[in-house]
Amino acid sequence: MQLVRTKIFEYGDEEINYLKSVDKLLGEAIDRIGRIERVIIPDLFPALVYAIIGQQISLKAARTIWGRMMERFGNITPERVAGLSIEDIQQCGMQTTKAKYIKGIADKVVSGELDLEQLRSLPDKEVIKRLSSLNGIGVWTAEMLLLNCLERKNILSYGDIAIRRGIMKLYGLNELTREQFVVYKNRYSPYASVASLYLWKISYE
Repeated sequence: MQLVRTKIFEYGDEEINYLKSVDKLLGEAIDRIGRIERVIIPDLFPALVYAIIGQQISLKAARTIWGRMMERFGNITPERVAGLSIEDIQQCGMQTTKAKYIKGIADKVVSGELDLEQLRSLPDKEVIKRLSSLNGIGVWTAEMLLLNCLERKNILSYGDIAIRRGIMKLYGLNELTREQFVVYKNRYSPYASVASLYLWKISYE
């Protein structure tokens, strides 16, 4: 059975050395944790499906549902999913609304109404704008696609609870306002995505 293709998010010394130079605490965490090999999905449609599955549920639950989908349906392509019923998709363990969103996007891709491959050549803000126009996709989901599929280098998502928790743990904060978050994102820029990898790790320690 052919399963969804994966790869490791690519980053190197340039990103690491920059982050260590602009933030001592993050630099110490990077040295302590070591290199993070984050598995991503380089193909747009399955990556988008996985991002929708992961909305407002735990990472463990998302991985379980994703595993069921691959076990039942094999490679997650628009053509394969468009041929399924909403009930088929929902029975993998997700909410019916998410199944409807996934089915709807598959139908749009197959019909030619939606060309996901165009996203590869667009700047981050335009990718977020276009994806957010689809039912079931907001800013967080679009940002996860930018990082976990397109490997964009400067993504730090305010909508990600684990990212915010990681920042609070790293800097000993009791709360984190959006204004404070923007300060940290600007500090990590243009390599905020690599900072995200470490903040996720820190949040679960």
